[in-house]
Amino acid sequence: MARIEWVRERLENWARWAVQREQGALGFPRQAAFTRLANKGTRSEAVIPIDNIDAALTDEAVTALRWNRSHLYLTLQCIYVQGRDVADTARRLGKAPSTIKAHLEQADAALAIWFRERAEARQARKGSFPT
Repeated sequence: MARIEWVRERLENWARWAVQREQGALGFPRQAAFTRLANKGTRSEAVIPIDNIDAALTDEAVTALRWNRSHLYLTLQCIYVQGRDVADTARRLGKAPSTIKAHLEQADAALAIWFRERAEARQARKGSFPT
């Protein structure tokens, strides 16, 4: 099984958001977007914007893995939040690199199901209002 690209992209956005949160910004930027885009000297770097709403929803999905699939939760924390590579994560968790890759694929699938179920529940609520 391969990685699910749209889930991986959400996880990358979530990782940037989670790092901000760990740095004391509560998951939200400590400065306005326009000040982050301003040139801070001679070196120019691209700033990838963070979708805070998407990241908070992804955080909820990842946290849901914590209790019933803790191995996937720990893998996502190491790879995305701590910024470790597959080999370092494997050493840290006492697993083979192939196992970590499998965990990433399993996490993608579990998160895709979580997002789909949430969307279906939201759609069902939309249609359940009395007239």
